[in-house]
Amino acid sequence: MSLFPTLGSLLSHLADALDPLFGASATAAAIILVTLGVRLALHPLARSAARGERRRAELAPQVAKLRRRHKNDPERLVRAMGELHKKEGVSPLGGFLPMLPQLPVFYVMYHLFSTGSGGSGLLDHALLGAPLGGRWADAFGDGGVFGARGLVYLGLFALVAAVATWTYRTARAAAAALPGTDGTAGADDPATAAMAKVAKVAPLLSFGTLVTVAVVPLAAGLYLVTSTTWSAVERACLKGLRTPRTGGGKSGSKGKSAVA
Repeated sequence: MSLFPTLGSLLSHLADALDPLFGASATAAAIILVTLGVRLALHPLARSAARGERRRAELAPQVAKLRRRHKNDPERLVRAMGELHKKEGVSPLGGFLPMLPQLPVFYVMYHLFSTGSGGSGLLDHALLGAPLGGRWADAFGDGGVFGARGLVYLGLFALVAAVATWTYRTARAAAAALPGTDGTAGADDPATAAMAKVAKVAPLLSFGTLVTVAVVPLAAGLYLVTSTTWSAVERACLKGLRTPRTGGGKSGSKGKSAVA
């Protein structure tokens, strides 16, 4: 596949340019910069997804009312929810669809950094003495956990743990605001209650990156840590993103007519 040699060549040229600044760790720096560049290019899609998520969250109380009102009439419920989404100018998949084009990009990046395909010896380079093709377990036989190679991984683990903890806390706070999580609004609706339960457990997945970084090659770990950190910072920056109404309706007293 020509894509991987192209990306590998780009990394090699960038590493050569960074060599005067980073020396033997220039390739690791190139991985970080390329990852940041790709995430920056995908930022408009992230903004679109964030707007979609916020608009759906704003409509959650009205959706819960619709579910309670039409729980015995599925067809009427579908029509009422369609009317609500149309009136408010919201797509049910507005927070999900913008993420789909990103998945192939993330796959290509991860594949390149985990296998070195087309990377012109990408995994033969090192970061502060730790081979980009090595894994955490390899550090045990070369200085141990607190050896030179082990310390590189400990630094990555510390960063991932900090990001995962922040993500967990913010996701839990967001989940607590969903209908049905406090035992009141939407608690009597099975679908809403199920979503609330999933929302409580989902934040734990943020710690899965710790395990992944420990078992994949260091180059892929650098990519994952950089991308995960970007996601956390991006989410914080988009937290207060405004959601302009694209439809004819407005939330509030006028918007409530959609649930009648």
